[in-house]
Amino acid sequence: METQATSSKRRSGLRMPTVYTLLFVITALVAVLTWVMPAGKYDYHVEGSDQVIAASDVLDYQGDGRLLPIPGTYQVLESSPQGPLDVLVAPIQGFHKAVDVALFVLVIGGFLAVTMRSGALDAGIGAVVERFGGREQYLIPVLMVLFALGGSTYGMAEETVAFWAIILPVITAAGYDRMVAAGIILLGSGTGVLASTVNPFATGIASGFAGLPIGAGITLRLVQFVILVSLAIWFVMRYAARIKRDPQRSVLADLQLTADPQAKEAASTQAFTLRHKLTMTVFFMTFGIMVYGVVPWEDMGITAFPTLWWWFDELSTLFLSAAILIALINRQSESDFIETFLDGAKDLIGVALVVAVARGIYVVMDNGVIIDTILNWAEGAVAGLSSGLFVVVAYVVHIVLSFFIPSTSGLATVSMPLMAPLADFSGVDRELVVTAFQSASGWINMFAPTAAHLVAGLALAKIPYERFVKWALPYILMTLGVTTVTLFVGASLT
Repeated sequence: METQATSSKRRSGLRMPTVYTLLFVITALVAVLTWVMPAGKYDYHVEGSDQVIAASDVLDYQGDGRLLPIPGTYQVLESSPQGPLDVLVAPIQGFHKAVDVALFVLVIGGFLAVTMRSGALDAGIGAVVERFGGREQYLIPVLMVLFALGGSTYGMAEETVAFWAIILPVITAAGYDRMVAAGIILLGSGTGVLASTVNPFATGIASGFAGLPIGAGITLRLVQFVILVSLAIWFVMRYAARIKRDPQRSVLADLQLTADPQAKEAASTQAFTLRHKLTMTVFFMTFGIMVYGVVPWEDMGITAFPTLWWWFDELSTLFLSAAILIALINRQSESDFIETFLDGAKDLIGVALVVAVARGIYVVMDNGVIIDTILNWAEGAVAGLSSGLFVVVAYVVHIVLSFFIPSTSGLATVSMPLMAPLADFSGVDRELVVTAFQSASGWINMFAPTAAHLVAGLALAKIPYERFVKWALPYILMTLGVTTVTLFVGASLT
């Protein structure tokens, strides 16, 4: 789900501040900027019409159409500095402006909790493991594709921790080392998150604040998914084959983590019942319906499929309905369903609050009328860049920002209101900036020590963090190169 941990981590006796504190500090710094930066606005035109909104009237615009800044029309307006009270109220106003996103996040949390409560996901993975008994080399690509699909569709990250107990003993009993299991789980899901197609916590939130449907730009993201997942499978299978021939070539050989011949039988799995199969059918169909509902078929020139123009309200309704259907399939009582759904929503309250606090930064910039001033300066900085170079620069910028704002949803909320209009100035489709953002955030998440699921999984497998990073580094660098190239080519072809 949320792809980077928001928890603090001790380093050299110091405790790193949480993402909430970081975002609040940024909000305060932005408020200070409103006292020293000139206020200003562009003239805007309403997308799809000839209507032009003068700079002085933009703040009062109440229409539904997306406003696009008109290059070269920036003008200085009366300053509107923001004080301490404005900083304190900003997250509250930010929550009002992002309530549809926050509610969607909570509903997704409930939906996932109800699905996990049924045991269908665990049983499904267990059934796959059992089916490939004795042919574990083929189990590697199958499991990696499944984890990648989870990462790409719903940001599967923390959920992977539960699968170490199933996969680790099977892989080690088959003659592989624990690093193979780490590659299957961490590189599989991590690659899926990087190449998110409809991940609501990355693609969804970023697209929403960029003023786009979640399906915009899905073609390039699918290309990334196919290339990168294939590369990840090749990387892990190549290593697995090498240590199968010579166990001493394992990067963990000196740690004497030997396989237990009886470990395979020790991995208990549930029977994959008819209810489980129906549950997983509903689970995957929900994401399939989501993809169909958000893809702008009309804009893509495809008239065979009617465009539904679904967004957060419709998607929240879809996932709530699917959660109820899964509860009915598994004969959950009304009280058990409500309790499970609320527990799942409660687990993601932190994500919803991150969105609100991060949106508060935009509120302060908007009320201080400095957003367009920043855009005006950035417009000059990117002037003359080709579409391909602009997207690559956006990718690098988001990699840097990911270090300072480790929350995927928080970073999307902060960066998209600025980066999306900047793409308009450069003649670049906004969906490319969304893809650059999620690619950068996903790339960092594959090896960041602040990624809770990564640290927890490696701890369960008794693999030192540094050893995993050293082993995965060639793939991480290859991923950086492939992502850069696909973004550059994708921008150049549009």
